[in-house]
Amino acid sequence: MASVDTLVIGTAGHIDHGKTTLVKALTGVDLDTLPEEKERGITIALGFAPLTLENGDVIGFVDVPGHERLIRTMVAGASGLDAVLLCVSAVEGVMPQTREHLDILGLLGVRSGILVVTMADLVDPELLELATEEIREQVTGTFLEGARTVVVSALTGLGIGELKSLLGRLPRRDRPTGGPFRLPVDRSFARKGFGTVATGTAWSGRAEDGSEIEIAPSGRRARLRGVQVHGIRVGAATAGSRTALNLAGIDVDDVPRGSWLVSPGAVAATQVVDVSVRWVGAPVGDDGDERAVVLLHGTAEIAAKLIVLGSGGLSDPAPGATSTQAGREPTSAASAPHVLAQLRLAEPIACLPGDRFVIRQASPSRTLGGGVVLDPWFAVARRARAVEDAPVLAALAAGEPGAWLRRAGARGIDRILADQLGCTGALIADRVYDPQVAETLHQAVLRTLAQVHAEHPLSPSVNRREVHRGPLRALDDRGFLAVLEEALATGDVVSTPTGIRLRSWTVPLTDAQVAWTTDVAGLAANSGYNGLGDLPPHPDASALLHLLRDRGQIERIGDRWYSTAVLQTLSAAVRQFLRTTPTMDPAAFKEISGQSRRTAIPLLEWLDQTGVTQRAGDTRVLKGA
Repeated sequence: MASVDTLVIGTAGHIDHGKTTLVKALTGVDLDTLPEEKERGITIALGFAPLTLENGDVIGFVDVPGHERLIRTMVAGASGLDAVLLCVSAVEGVMPQTREHLDILGLLGVRSGILVVTMADLVDPELLELATEEIREQVTGTFLEGARTVVVSALTGLGIGELKSLLGRLPRRDRPTGGPFRLPVDRSFARKGFGTVATGTAWSGRAEDGSEIEIAPSGRRARLRGVQVHGIRVGAATAGSRTALNLAGIDVDDVPRGSWLVSPGAVAATQVVDVSVRWVGAPVGDDGDERAVVLLHGTAEIAAKLIVLGSGGLSDPAPGATSTQAGREPTSAASAPHVLAQLRLAEPIACLPGDRFVIRQASPSRTLGGGVVLDPWFAVARRARAVEDAPVLAALAAGEPGAWLRRAGARGIDRILADQLGCTGALIADRVYDPQVAETLHQAVLRTLAQVHAEHPLSPSVNRREVHRGPLRALDDRGFLAVLEEALATGDVVSTPTGIRLRSWTVPLTDAQVAWTTDVAGLAANSGYNGLGDLPPHPDASALLHLLRDRGQIERIGDRWYSTAVLQTLSAAVRQFLRTTPTMDPAAFKEISGQSRRTAIPLLEWLDQTGVTQRAGDTRVLKGA
């Protein structure tokens, strides 16, 4: 059950330009299988067919519909392509959907392909030459400029052999194999005897047969109990393969088209996405403008609101096809307008940085542009934030990994995610921070501790939660504790029995306060096992007792105060007794301590709590004995 390496190639072009017929001529598979497709002679749904070349390489063809009302289906099929066959009929030449498909392919990051002039048997040589020149002119300035052109006739077989020989030379798209597994579902169905099957082109990673898989964005889990690539049972689905996955314990309705199959926990659902956008028409709005759009991402189609944040000095963050809509001259990639924007979605999606998408206008229906996901995790944009965010978003678009850390700020980035994004910085616990931010947080801990010390000068230590304020409030609990642990590790902050303090902090006592604490410590020591009940009066008695306790001089047990030195002596006496006598009952303890039952019971419970003894019925034994 070895994996199958597949080159995924799509068809693109105007309706009735021979795309499906071409795939049939190449593979022998007729992809128009629906009754409506047979009746109307057009492709409605995505079609998939394999072709094994003479050298053993496998080509997976994705046949997309050409009708303008089925653009969303075209985008779903084009999202996972390695290369494209841009088909133009020799009879009609370049048409509106030829141009729109070309724009969309560029926006989705397709970078190679072949120009195919179809239906060559239906025209004379002069018209054939005109159609060939027209398609070459049309792709000038796009990713297909300079691509090979093949003239074919599916009826006579003209050019089919030449096209097959060129297919194996097309480069594969660079797909991350080490990242999480991600597959956008383009169809799902129930197969008798198998259960739910979902299909799609794997974008990244690897999923082993028998492993657990997550359905995003719902978060439901299923187990893989069968993996196929073009009908061949394999041991794993890998990046770039046209794959069918048999899912155990899940219904078809739980895996709709537009959902994703991903490594468990790898992709968090989001409804707010920062992006870079390249328009293929006139720029849509100025900074701060909002517009209702339709987002096409993977195989999903979702209503969204697009908020323009500004250019941020961005020159070409999303290189792709140039603008070649009808009635416009082609625009060079360098001068194509780009903006930074935020998409607020009507429902959650599962996306990661670097994902490609297309945005369309719902009515009248047209493609507005597309681009790249920059940050799917940040907060909802405010117009006042746009100015400061634009430069860091531009840095993200330019591929600068450090920008992730700068933007994360006090939140930091999970170490595993930081590795995936290529971020290097200051590691604090399991999170990575921009070094400057990490130092700022460290200094904030020291400043806040100094402030709390000043507010409570008689407190020898501070409850950790009291420090979670001011600039540190931006940290969630996990991040705050990580930063605090880092401060403890450096030694600038020390832990005490009752909290934390600055290493340099000492409680400033007056002569009267020093005298009182000395007096109380002496009285507790002289009280022995009886403990100290009545304390000398002092206006700061509570704070000074806390200080003595933090210094390890006294301890409260029940309603009395004991010298820690006395308690250590008691613990040693009990251990010595239990080394020679297996058990100690209350009578024996009273004999050791000289205490009445009322004062002995709290001391026995303290011995249990401190790990000296443990109960065995009505007696005590040595802990762990």
